[in-house]
Amino acid sequence: MYGVCMRYAKNHHDAQDILQDGFIAVFKYLHTFKNKGSFEGWMRRIMVNTAVRHYKEKITHLSIDKMEEGFLNNELKEECSRVELNELTEIIQTLPAQYRIVFNMNAIEGYSHKEIANILKISEGTSRSNYLRARSILKNKLEQENITKNIFSKISIK
Repeated sequence: MYGVCMRYAKNHHDAQDILQDGFIAVFKYLHTFKNKGSFEGWMRRIMVNTAVRHYKEKITHLSIDKMEEGFLNNELKEECSRVELNELTEIIQTLPAQYRIVFNMNAIEGYSHKEIANILKISEGTSRSNYLRARSILKNKLEQENITKNIFSKISIK
């Protein structure tokens, strides 16, 4: 779960705060887990929601409109096998906050742009735009570092 938090956080300190808050929420809402689906998936969703809340709290004065192993979806796992997950996480962390959040939620967590728009209170168009910008920035950084160019060709917009 720390890997999930690191992808959304700007640094290790923020990730630790998110992780702690996330586990507090897990224990608080443990009674609501219905044994439908995996417990890990349920916990992951709580961690993502906690990270998003943490992010929203940090940017209340701004307008949102203006890789632990296994964090990648199956499409990306093979392509990323040559990329150190820590290195990829570090590159993702360099994104501006709004791009990082949308990229993580869509490409890694599998949220649709409609779901992202509802959670972050932005339009679907803004979600798509932020995702495309994040993808472009990451692709350029990966190419600059001579890391595989095929990673992002596997990510489709949902």
